[in-house]
Amino acid sequence: MHRKHWIFLFFIAFFIDAQGQELQARFSIIAAKVSTTTDRKVFQTLQTGLTNFLNNRRWTNDVFQPNEKIQCSFLLTIEQDLGNNIYKGKLTVQAARPIFNTTYDSPIVNFLDDNIVFKYIEFQPIEFNENRVQGNDPMAANITAVLAYYANIIVGLDYNSFSPRGGDAYFQKAWNIVNNAPESRDITGWKSFESLRNRYWLAENLNSSRFALIHDALYSYYRSGMDVFYENEDMGRAGILNCLNFLNTVNTENPNSMIMQFFFQGKSNELIKVFSKASAEMKGRARDLLTKLDITHTQDYKELK
Repeated sequence: MHRKHWIFLFFIAFFIDAQGQELQARFSIIAAKVSTTTDRKVFQTLQTGLTNFLNNRRWTNDVFQPNEKIQCSFLLTIEQDLGNNIYKGKLTVQAARPIFNTTYDSPIVNFLDDNIVFKYIEFQPIEFNENRVQGNDPMAANITAVLAYYANIIVGLDYNSFSPRGGDAYFQKAWNIVNNAPESRDITGWKSFESLRNRYWLAENLNSSRFALIHDALYSYYRSGMDVFYENEDMGRAGILNCLNFLNTVNTENPNSMIMQFFFQGKSNELIKVFSKASAEMKGRARDLLTKLDITHTQDYKELK
């Protein structure tokens, strides 16, 4: 091949690599509860390392322009220093999805994971290998396994909201992380028997044929609902009501599932606004479904009179 062609391909590859990262993540650490004897600088170093891990790693094979990156945030609250560079805390994960023809971002993930335990020595490499999730030290590998898991969940949900079943490959990656997750006496969140609402069950629900309609619901909510709301409110509401009907079927067949709670977290205010100007008939149907599906916000939905 002619040398100038090699140079041209090199610059294309460099451009794709530079533009290709999918996440625009903000990662923050709060360690106010940790003993003052702990060197606080270690948390700043960790925060920088995990921010770079999320933003600089390629999570897909697609090319994202800067304005297309998925906006998300991670807040790690460290509650205990267990000694030997091992920390325990909780992680708040949030992500939003832009709505067509608006400046509004709709919440697509708003979840608190309170089972975070990991080991970190300042300046140790931040690494993750999909083929060897446990690494040499499971306790040290757990934090990157957790973040890689949620990164794939976020990407999968985002893709699913733009095309039918578009996120399946990333939900499968999250499931693979669950099946190969780090194991240690103090590590939790990856096993089915530990809780009814943890990383295991979220990935299981997103990959199970029992919950196939969840994917139709996600697509209907965003592409047939929120994305057309600006141009045609009635059509947008109809798309979102269709989503609620899908969810109702899922809930009837799989009561008290994790995915139902996960879907509605952070959406109650948005849904109330969507249906507040609907016809009396549609408003009533939406209220009946929402009070049944999102029990946590039953009182809020009673506004839809």
